[in-house]
Amino acid sequence: MPESKGSQPDGDQRLVVRTVAVPDPGEGFVREIPVPAALAWIRQGAGLVGWGEAARVALPTGADRFTEGEKWFRAIADAADVDDRVGRRGCGLVAFGTFTFDDADEGSVLIVPAVVLGRDGTGNAWLTTITPDGAAPAYSAQSTPGTEPAPDAGFPWRSQPRVPVTDPGPLQWRDGSLSGAEWEQAVSEAVRRITRSDRLRKVVLARDIYASAAEPIDARALLRRLAARFPGCYTFACDGLVGATPELLIRRDGWEVTSLVLAGTTPRGATPAEDSALAAGLLGSAKENEEHRYAAESLHDTLAPLCQAMYVEPRPELIRLPNVQHLGTRVRGTLAELRSSLAITAAVHPTAAVGGTPTEDAVEVIRELESMNRERYAGPVGWTDADGNGEWGIALRCAQLSGNQARLIAGGGIVAGSDPAAELAETVSKFRPMRAALEQAD
Repeated sequence: MPESKGSQPDGDQRLVVRTVAVPDPGEGFVREIPVPAALAWIRQGAGLVGWGEAARVALPTGADRFTEGEKWFRAIADAADVDDRVGRRGCGLVAFGTFTFDDADEGSVLIVPAVVLGRDGTGNAWLTTITPDGAAPAYSAQSTPGTEPAPDAGFPWRSQPRVPVTDPGPLQWRDGSLSGAEWEQAVSEAVRRITRSDRLRKVVLARDIYASAAEPIDARALLRRLAARFPGCYTFACDGLVGATPELLIRRDGWEVTSLVLAGTTPRGATPAEDSALAAGLLGSAKENEEHRYAAESLHDTLAPLCQAMYVEPRPELIRLPNVQHLGTRVRGTLAELRSSLAITAAVHPTAAVGGTPTEDAVEVIRELESMNRERYAGPVGWTDADGNGEWGIALRCAQLSGNQARLIAGGGIVAGSDPAAELAETVSKFRPMRAALEQAD
């Protein structure tokens, strides 16, 4: 297996981590990020944003990439000099991460920011600076370890130079690996294989499209728009991957773990009556409930062995987003032994919500029929702290940014009763959040 490749303090040099309370910057704290290379995990105006890099690692391919990432982060945490005066989840040493969907693909990465700004949504906010030992911290509020910050310290990061947020300008769109018609043929082939197989029950197929902009695409502009339009989703950014996912893969808070499984989708209606009719159709659809059941069972089967107690909602609920409606099942558990959020994520990825049933068979079909590399789409994205707490979502409703270009991917669960035209229409609905974020001017 290839070795992990990363930047971290050399030799005996360690990271100095300082976390202090700061005034609450408000729900729009995503606007505090001063540079385009943003790091973020936000929901309902709370979460973490970061910028700069104190350390990073490019992880090897293979199922061990999560374990390798945890070892790397643990080594940095064990050597770090940490002064945390707030003591909440997400304080002290924190790493943001994004992992590939497929074990065989390159691109998984963990990043320790130079600066983290956190907010819990109840009036508490904090600032963490992470610097090599001997280097000056980014902001004067933490320049003298062991002393309390001045009451008027305010928002020290605001006094530093900022790179203005830019609009990408006009966009040109093109198909990715498959046109819409070609992707419908792939769906038809997946249905054929499912109906003829004694094992295969569900395959999640995705397709990609590309946007080319007149100017470099600033992740901060997308984060602002997504967080404002989809406050109930987890708006994220890490290493150029930006999105707003509705699906929480794992949250670990001490011994407790929670998850939200989503599978089964219908559009929103143009009127309240149409919206209610579509919702009723989704809740009563045998095909959509079958797709959802596979996803919920998949998470249960992988998470249950890690828990001493576990509760899965007996029936899915309706999760309404501005553009689509999903079937959702909430899961709660108490760990049998203390494991990090990264270790738990490794155990449950990929679920049937983004892979299929059975997983190994479905992934082989995905590799053959999608005609593309998913990269980090549908892989885990989120954050972890040095205590092992963290939140990891599934990278959906997202775009990978590279200069003036954005790559968007969307998909859906294919079962025996799937209709290719309806599945294509579902991907169009799922593309809309990112298309709107790219096209909408502030």
